[in-house]
Formats: sequence, structure tokens, C-alpha cells
Amino acid sequence: MDDKQIEIREQQKAAWNKFSAGWRKWDDLTMNFLKPMGAEIVRMIKPTGAEVVLDIASGTGEPGLTIAMALDGGHVVLTDLSEDMLTIAKENAERRGILNVETKACDVCELPFADNTFDAVSCRFGFMFFPDMELAAAEMMRVLKPGGRIATSVWSGPEKNFWVTAIGHTINRNMQLQPPPPGAPGMFRCAANGFIQSIFESVGFKNVSEQEVVTKLNAGTADVYWNMMTEVAAPFVAALSNADDAMRDNIEKEVYEQIAQKYPDGNVNIDGSALLIYGEK
Repeated sequence: MDDKQIEIREQQKAAWNKFSAGWRKWDDLTMNFLKPMGAEIVRMIKPTGAEVVLDIASGTGEPGLTIAMALDGGHVVLTDLSEDMLTIAKENAERRGILNVETKACDVCELPFADNTFDAVSCRFGFMFFPDMELAAAEMMRVLKPGGRIATSVWSGPEKNFWVTAIGHTINRNMQLQPPPPGAPGMFRCAANGFIQSIFESVGFKNVSEQEVVTKLNAGTADVYWNMMTEVAAPFVAALSNADDAMRDNIEKEVYEQIAQKYPDGNVNIDGSALLIYGEK
């Protein structure tokens, strides 16, 4: 990676460590929201027996912990940039009595594992943040055994993910923020159909396929939605920290108005959509 990419990586590491407490607080809600994508990753890679599986961008532990429960004599290595997020993953494993996992803080672009180590690789919502996506995919290919399986998920476009745009677009509109440079890490960086597919194919994965999976963020109320998003979403928190009280109040008011308009019955259950990509070495 070049110096700029290394700088982005270090900024991301600091942000995930900083916001790990929020992810711990909201773990039940966020993991329920992300469960359909995790379940499809598990279905795609079909973990079984004594296999060894690498879970990348593990965060608080899923889908790696679910994969570990499917194995009999095998184990899962949970990896993430953030030591603090992996601490939560270890706590979740202990709470659920899952013993066949280990954690390793590392950069996906410099995986500290030998060639041909893993039977399968899972990566739920990591690619859009990787500074060098091609290098990340090549590293995943390198550590997979011949015939190994890989599955990842990335968010579909903003039009299918109101849970992001309700607050994100409101912040951008009010604060007149400059859009990030093309290709910069971000939520919808990988949303184009076939984008990750083409990266997988470029590094040599075979039998590559893509499908859409939908989900619901069952926040229940606008208060829960606002509080959760402003405690776990680093870009939104960073932007709001630069707003004065009047600006922040106006942004919050507009977000609540959008939620009320879209969910007039008060049941805030927000659609989400992701692309699931599969490949084999």
C-alpha cells in the first residue's frame, strides 16, 4: 500500500477503536439487522467438520461465531483492524460458550498467515473500507487452500438503504459537505452490480456469483434509530461534531421528520439491501 492508503488504514483503526463502546451497546440491534447477510455467507461457504475458517473484518464476532458453531473439530480465526472490537468478539464467544475461535488484530492487506492455510474465508461488510481492495482480495486468495470458498457482502446502493441515507444525506445537505474522492472508502463504494465480482475474477477466483439479500433495521422508534446511528457511525459522528448546536438540532429535526413521514404508524423498521458475492480458489 502507498502512504495515503496506510494513513487511511490508521485513521480507520483509531475510529473503530474509539467507537467500539457504541458497537458493544448496540450489538443486539445491529447483529439482528446484519443477520440475513451473515446467514447467507454461512450458507455459501458451507463450513463443516474440522475445517479452518478465516473471518475478516469480524467486528463484534459475526458471522465468525456462527461459523464456529457449525464446525466439528475445526476452528475460526476472527480478524479485524481494531483490537477493541475483537475484545467484544471474545466476550461474545465466551458468553455463548464458543471455544473454537481465536482472534488476531491485523490488516487484510498484510494477512499474517501462510499460503494455503484456510478452507474458507468470510468477510461481512469489509471491502468498502479496505484502502486497497484488489490487494485485500489477493491476500484472501493467497491464504485459501486450493478449492477453498470465499463469500463477502457489500451494501447495495443508497436508494435501497434508507437507514444510511436518512441521516447521511441530511447531514451532507445541511453542512454542504464535499463528497469523498471517487473510489475512496465509504458505505456505497462497492454498490455497483458486478464490482466485487470483477475484483474476485481479476485475482483468480472461479465460479464467482452475486446475489442480493435484503434485511430490516428494526429500530422500533426514531429515538432508537437516531441514538444508535450517532453512537456507532463514525463518519456521522465526526460530521456532527463539527456542527454548532443550532445546526445539529436542525439535522436531528429533519431526520425525525423523514422517519415520521416514512413510518407514520411509529414502527421504525427500515429496509436494507446488500450484495453477496461468492467465489472459489
